[in-house]
Amino acid sequence: QVQLVESGGGLVQPGGSLRLSCAASGRLFNIYAMGWYRQAPGEERELVAQTTRDDTTKYADSVKGRFTIPREKGMSALYLQMNNLKPEDAAVYYCNVVECGTNMSWGQGTQVTVSS
Repeated sequence: QVQLVESGGGLVQPGGSLRLSCAASGRLFNIYAMGWYRQAPGEERELVAQTTRDDTTKYADSVKGRFTIPREKGMSALYLQMNNLKPEDAAVYYCNVVECGTNMSWGQGTQVTVSS
């Protein structure tokens, strides 16, 4: 079982930047992948970015070139650097973990608001 706590959300103007953090605790040795999802009101939850144990990282087309998962050793923390934010990026962002047994863990989410 993995526990996840997100932080770093807030209000930012279009074109601004935010850095989200996810702290992971518990049994981390079974983690296969860690990533970020987001969900806007009235929309389904979507994958934003994900990195796996083989260090492969993928990004949604809508955030490529703007969002980055900084490379860090270990699985105890995950970050999401968000640059050039757009109003359509506004959502609750969730940290996600996939364990080798396909079990998923979620954080409580952190709100990102993009408005001038």
